[in-house]
Amino acid sequence: MSLPTAPTVQSHLEAMLGPGATFRDGQREAIAAVVRDGARALVVQRTGWGKSLVYWIATRVRRDQGHGPTLIISPLLALMRNQIAMAARLGLRAVTIHSGNKDEWAQVEQALAQDAVDVLLISPERLANEDFTARVLPSIQHRIGLFVVDEAHCISDWGHDFRPDYRRIGRILASLAPSVPVLATTATANDRVVADVAEQLGGDVAIVRGPLTRESLRLDAIVLADQAERLAWLAEQLPKLPGSGIVYCLTVADTTRVAGWLQSRGIDARPYNAALPQPEREALEDALIAGEMKALVATVALGMGFDKPDLGFVVHYQRPGSAIAYYQQVGRAGRAVERAHGVLLSGREDDEIADYFIRTAFPPTARMHDVLAVLDEVDSASWSTIERGVNMPRGQITQALKLLELDGAVARQGSRYVRTAIPWQQDEERVARLVAVRRAELETMRAYQVHDGCLMEFLGRQLDDPTAAPCGQCSNDGGDRLPREVDRELVHAAMTFLRRDLRPIAPRRQWAAEAVPGLSGKINPPNEAGVALSVYGDAGWGRDVSRARRGVAPLGRGLLLAAASTIRDRWRPEPAPAWVTAVPSARGPFVRDFAVALAAELRLPYVDALVAGPGEPQHLMENSVQQLRNVARKLSVDGGAVLDGPVLLVDDLVDSGWTLTYAGSLLRTAGSGSVHPFALAEASAGDG
Repeated sequence: MSLPTAPTVQSHLEAMLGPGATFRDGQREAIAAVVRDGARALVVQRTGWGKSLVYWIATRVRRDQGHGPTLIISPLLALMRNQIAMAARLGLRAVTIHSGNKDEWAQVEQALAQDAVDVLLISPERLANEDFTARVLPSIQHRIGLFVVDEAHCISDWGHDFRPDYRRIGRILASLAPSVPVLATTATANDRVVADVAEQLGGDVAIVRGPLTRESLRLDAIVLADQAERLAWLAEQLPKLPGSGIVYCLTVADTTRVAGWLQSRGIDARPYNAALPQPEREALEDALIAGEMKALVATVALGMGFDKPDLGFVVHYQRPGSAIAYYQQVGRAGRAVERAHGVLLSGREDDEIADYFIRTAFPPTARMHDVLAVLDEVDSASWSTIERGVNMPRGQITQALKLLELDGAVARQGSRYVRTAIPWQQDEERVARLVAVRRAELETMRAYQVHDGCLMEFLGRQLDDPTAAPCGQCSNDGGDRLPREVDRELVHAAMTFLRRDLRPIAPRRQWAAEAVPGLSGKINPPNEAGVALSVYGDAGWGRDVSRARRGVAPLGRGLLLAAASTIRDRWRPEPAPAWVTAVPSARGPFVRDFAVALAAELRLPYVDALVAGPGEPQHLMENSVQQLRNVARKLSVDGGAVLDGPVLLVDDLVDSGWTLTYAGSLLRTAGSGSVHPFALAEASAGDG
C-alpha cells in the first residue's frame, strides 16, 4: 500500500502546524514506512523533531483507508493530555484509560465498541491491570490499525529509563496480525538500545535515525559544589535567561527548597513533582506553557512528553546519572526558538543520590528469593504479608513482583499474589553488566561536567550519533559562557535561607497493617505536625548535624540556639510544650544530651520517659511494616516518668517517621498530652 498523494499528506501537516508548514528530514519517510501494511519502524530522532506528528498523520491516513484504531503506549499522563489535544487538530478522536479518569471508563469502552475512537492511549502499567487485559484489550486487539510505542527506549533494560511494564508490550506484538504496522519512537537511544528495541519489536525493522544536535541550544557546565552557591547563581542568572524554563532537581525536597528560595528573591518559580495531585500538576504545566511564570522547579516527573516549543532554558541544579538522561531532559529547551540555554550545575550531593538510584534499581537476587519464599508458604499473599516477610523498600517489592510476574514465576489475583510452578533464577551476569553500565554512565556525566571540548559533540557521541561534531555555540566552543562567579552577599543570603528552611514532619495517621499485634487502623490521636531543622548533610545546619552525629565534631552552640529559636519564635507549636523528652539512641548519648540542653534553653523540664532495648538499627529496616515492628520491639515507656501536658519529642534524624509515631503513641497512652515531634534533620538520599 503506497503513501497517499503529497497534497493529502501536506494538508494533514498544515492542519497540525499551520499553513506553509514543511516536513523535517525523515518525517515523510517515517510516515511512509508505517502506512505500508506490515511495516515495523523504529524512529530515533532528537527531542522536538516531531515524532508524534508521524504517528498522528499515519493514523489519519490509515483511518481514512478504513483500518482500525491506533493503540499508543505512552509513559506519562502529561504526555497523553498533550497528545489528545494534538490529535484533535487532525479531527482524530483520541481517548485514554488511566487511574485518574475512572468516571470516563464506561463511556470510553462504549465508544471503542462502536468504533467511534480513532486513538486509544494507555500507559504500559495499564497492561498489568487484569480488568483491562481481560475485558477492554481483547475487544480491540484484532481491530488495531496501527500500534505505537512512544519513548521506546523504556523497553530496553539497557536504556536510561527502563520500565518493566514495557516488557508486556511483547505479548501484544505477538498477537498482532502481520499486516498491522508498528511504530516505536525515542530520542534517547544509543546503538546498544536501538539494537535491543529492534530485536524486541521483531520482524524486519526499518530504523529511521537522524542527527541529534539542536542548533538553537547553548550548552554550559558550571561546577558550584556548595548548595548556597548554586542557589545564589540561580537567583542572579535566571532572570537574565530568555523566556521561561525548567530547573531540574534530583529530589522532591529540593524542588520545594529551590522554588522557595527563588520566590524569596522575587522570581516566580514553582515546585513540580510526582507528590503533587494530578490536577495541580496539569495547572502548573499549562501555566509554564503560557509563559505565566519564570520557571518550574521539577523532578523528572516533568520529562518525557512535556512540550513547550519556546522553552528558553533548562538548568540542572544537580547532575543526572547519565549523559543520555541529561540529553533527554535538556532537549526540552530550544525546540522552536533561535536561542536557548542548557546549563548543568552540579553539587557534592550528586554522587550520593545517583548511587542510591543505582543500588535500588535492581532488587538483589537474595531478596527476590525472599519474596518467592513468602509466596511458597501461603496460597496467596497480600502486600502486608509480603512486607512482613521481606525487608525490602516498597518500591523494590513492586519492582521485584513485576519482574517475577513477567518471568512467569508469580501471578496476580486481584490485589493478591500467588506463586506459580515455574522455577525462577536471576540472570546474575546480566544484572552485573547493567549495574556496570549505570556506573560507567555516572562516570561519563562526571567527565561531561569538566569536559573542555564541545559539549554537544560529547552528548552526541554518547548517543552514538554518527553526525556528532563540534557545534560552535556551546560554552567551550565559541558560544555563550555564563558567569562562574557568584555574588558573596547572595551566597550569604542563600545560607541564611537554608538555615531557616524548616522541613515538615507530617503525622502518620494509619498504622502499618499487621505490623504489631493490637495496632491497626487509624492512629487516634496522631502526633501533631512537627518540624525538622534541616536536611541531613545539606548546607545550612545539615552538615553540622552530620558531623555531630558521626562524632566528627562536637555539637555547636549555634545549632542549639537555632533549634531553640526555631521552636520558640518560628514554629510555635500549639498547645505549647510543657516538657521535653528524647528518643533514646543506640548510637550513644548525642540525642539525649542535645535534648537536655534544648530543654534548658527553652526553660522546660527534661524527663527520660522512653526506654530503648536491644534490637536491629532502625536504618536497616526498609519498609513500613519492618520499621514499625522493629521500633515496637525496642522502644518502651517509663510510665511513672511521663508528665502531664504537651511534650516536645526530640530525635536527631527523621526518615520514615515510624520511630516518632510509635514513641508518640507510647507517651499518650502513658498519660502525656499532645506530642510535638522535633528532629535536627530529615533524611536526604533517594526521596525523589
